[in-house]
Amino acid sequence: MIKFDCEWIKNKPIPVSQLVEINKWRNKLHKLELIGANSKGVGFGNISIRSQGNEFIITGSATGHLRELDENHYVLVNKYNLLENSLTCKGPIKASSESLSHAVIYECSPKTNAVIHIHDIGMWEKYVDKLQTTNKEVPYGTSDMANEIKRLFRESDVNYEKILVMGGHKEGVVSFGETLEEAGNILLNKFHKI
Repeated sequence: MIKFDCEWIKNKPIPVSQLVEINKWRNKLHKLELIGANSKGVGFGNISIRSQGNEFIITGSATGHLRELDENHYVLVNKYNLLENSLTCKGPIKASSESLSHAVIYECSPKTNAVIHIHDIGMWEKYVDKLQTTNKEVPYGTSDMANEIKRLFRESDVNYEKILVMGGHKEGVVSFGETLEEAGNILLNKFHKI
């Protein structure tokens, strides 16, 4: 469920040539059930790559249940405002509900070119409060969560560790890196240790 004001500019799909690597990693994470949908059909998890500046391409809202995505399932986020709890995206689908969290990671970490948000209760329970963790009172998909992530960048070494636990978003874990491979491997290394 999108909890921010989303200005969606319906537009043509992002060229497939720009989606090869993101699709490869999204497929891998979906097979591991780190991105998917719960028993009620509610999707979870998302993945993004920086486009230019602080713009980024992200999986669309309500795509978790799909085994594979194509160009109609990605969108470009080109503007956001935490104070107004708003975001603008362009493409054939609305942006993921966690887009503000991705946006602040790109803003706070200029070398980051990929962000992955997964759900796994085993990882969450093992690493909550052991890795950098957002405040447990802060709900997902909000500007408050985005501001919590910004706080971690100011007050911790999260930019070095490149992984965080969403305390107020049970099962939610986020990794990031200069490449999708780096972000994915950081996540999978932790996942395989549970």
